[in-house]
Amino acid sequence: MKKSIKVFAPATVANVVCGFDILGFAVNEPGDELMMELTEKPGVNIVSIEGDEGKLPLDPQKNTVSASVISLLKQIGREDLGVNIRLKKKMPMGSGLGSSAASAVAGLFALNELLDQPLTKEQLLPFAMEGEALACGHGHADNVAPALFGGFTLIKSYEPLEVIALPVPNLYCALLYPHVDVPTRDARQIIRSKVLLKDAVTQWGNIAGLISSLYTQDYDLLGRCMKDVIVEPVRSMLIPEFDKMKETAMENGALGFGISGSGPTVFSLYRSADNAQKVLSNLKQLLASKGIESNIYLSEINKNGPIVL
Repeated sequence: MKKSIKVFAPATVANVVCGFDILGFAVNEPGDELMMELTEKPGVNIVSIEGDEGKLPLDPQKNTVSASVISLLKQIGREDLGVNIRLKKKMPMGSGLGSSAASAVAGLFALNELLDQPLTKEQLLPFAMEGEALACGHGHADNVAPALFGGFTLIKSYEPLEVIALPVPNLYCALLYPHVDVPTRDARQIIRSKVLLKDAVTQWGNIAGLISSLYTQDYDLLGRCMKDVIVEPVRSMLIPEFDKMKETAMENGALGFGISGSGPTVFSLYRSADNAQKVLSNLKQLLASKGIESNIYLSEINKNGPIVL
């Protein structure tokens, strides 16, 4: 059994415009790095966290990554183990990129590797969801599932939990994180509690069409289905220059444009990396002209989920 390991877990785009709480995909950049070491003294300890500006708790019971690991150790009867964790946040928190999901997945994946993989990824998923619930109050799987499995995932149901891996398109994802604050809890509270039947029918058609497009690699269909008539109209009001950014992206080769998770990060999908990079540069300049700083990332769809570095 190895004593130490270094892993990477990816950021994720949840919802994919029309698939609120049920669709998500992973990206190669950004993500979190984690070092884990097994020790003889029982207990889980967070030795250090980098890149969080001191925002994350070092208390093992209150931190997403350590709480997930503690829960897993208890479940498999290995509370005799000592675990030291060093977390390097290489992605912005509260960005809509699944920051807490990446941390939880990194910790669980690392421990499972060190213990010679006693659990499958499917078995690790509920522990990652526990960590997500600790971080944001909701144990949703639309970030943790793609972070753990890689690629596109569909959350078919929660009771019982059933996750379906979808085909992965050869596309480039352009991500822009504007430096504005949109807390996940606030973003959820503004969503309508009642939906018109005609809007629900439109949304169901878009979700079904998007999933069909992944199987048929019909990118024109995928683009036509990346439309949200329920959540985006209200959430987009929290993101400065959203409509202008969307217009710019769609006029310059984007298949679709939308909010990553609860925002404020926005994403768009492209057939060409050059197109994606050009649009990212234009969007960054657009926000800069309004006095808003931003981070940009360009990535293919991540097919692997977490990896050993």
